[in-house]
Amino acid sequence: MHYRRRLRSRIIVSFLLLGFGLTAAFAVATVMLRNRLEGSLVDTWLQSEATNFLEFKRANRDPNGLFKFRRQIEAFAYRPDSPKIPFSWSGLPRGVHDLREPDDSGRMREYKLAVEREPDMVTFLRYDYSQEALTEQQMLYALGAAVFLFTGLAFVVGLWSSRRVLSPLTDLARRVEGFSSRHNPELLAPHFARDEVGELASTLDDYASRMTRLVTRDREFNADVSHELRTPLAVIRGAAELLLANPDLPDKTRQRLARIERAALQCTDLTTALLLLSRNERGNGDTNLFKLCNALAEANRAQLGGRPIQLVVQGREDVQVDAPEAVLSVALGNLLGNACKYTSEGEVRVIVEADRVLIEDTGPGLSPEDAARLFERGYRGSGAGGTSGGGIGLSIVRRLCELYGWTVSIAPRPERGAVASLAFNVGDPGPSYSSQP
Repeated sequence: MHYRRRLRSRIIVSFLLLGFGLTAAFAVATVMLRNRLEGSLVDTWLQSEATNFLEFKRANRDPNGLFKFRRQIEAFAYRPDSPKIPFSWSGLPRGVHDLREPDDSGRMREYKLAVEREPDMVTFLRYDYSQEALTEQQMLYALGAAVFLFTGLAFVVGLWSSRRVLSPLTDLARRVEGFSSRHNPELLAPHFARDEVGELASTLDDYASRMTRLVTRDREFNADVSHELRTPLAVIRGAAELLLANPDLPDKTRQRLARIERAALQCTDLTTALLLLSRNERGNGDTNLFKLCNALAEANRAQLGGRPIQLVVQGREDVQVDAPEAVLSVALGNLLGNACKYTSEGEVRVIVEADRVLIEDTGPGLSPEDAARLFERGYRGSGAGGTSGGGIGLSIVRRLCELYGWTVSIAPRPERGAVASLAFNVGDPGPSYSSQP
């Protein structure tokens, strides 16, 4: 389907259809015109000769004579009640008829028979046009060969002309491909003439300039915000740690301070992840998945609000991932936070495997529509209900997976709830995300 939509293929197909249509129409018109003219001329001529022959026989008073005008024409004259009239001719009315009869050698031949009837005499002119039928067949073969010849010629012309016509567009496409690898792409318009392609190149230059400024401003803004937020977040965390070090704090105050410390840590991890996304670069690290999952589970236990949910972490304790702990904390924290948010009772289980982390819950599950759109920015799903959030958490997870070449998926469990999977592709085949495993 992709090749059929290309402009070059459209030009080639157009030339093919044009050549075939013209030659085929010419061939059909030639055959129809030949048959029409030949039939009209032969019919008129034969009927005229039949009348002339009748007058000739009357003048010679020999109604049973046989007279041959030429090799292909035979003339016969009989009395109306003569038994010598061939059986197939006896009932023919006046006019010209097409017959197919065997000759003396038994070979089938095609004839035109002109019949002229009078009360005292009937005459027949038989015209053998087998040779003309053979000639017509040969002409059909020749016309068919001409159709294929002209169609092939049209294809060659279309191929050559499309290459010439589309060479500027091909050059333009090749130069546009280099945009993605350059921060300041080279101008296109100076390389092309002032024609349609040149106008398109100039328009692309303007569009690329606007997009470059927009992307640069967006990256600078994200980087500045992420950088500037680190200092106040560090102050908040430091102050919370100092306050928590006081052994005389009431339990409720200590819980609130611990919550402030966790929120500050989450914001710090989020700013680090957003900074990497804005720069489109990967950070390195050596993060232990099991320890990180335990820390995230402990942070979510404090936010369950008394709901009867058992939060369990199990699996391998020696799995290391080459990525910053902040990035993994944001990705796994969003998946685990969603599982805890939509589970009212039961269990949320985190399973650490050699190349992935599975998060299973016993919540209400998700519909096929939600499963297909969960990672879209701003989509919260039909099961969100009155829960807070802007629907961008899983979108951030998707972008992180695209950056690191991981695979994230969320799908309903057969029995109840949903299962989220974050796989760390060892071979790094490229970015991937899905709503289903």
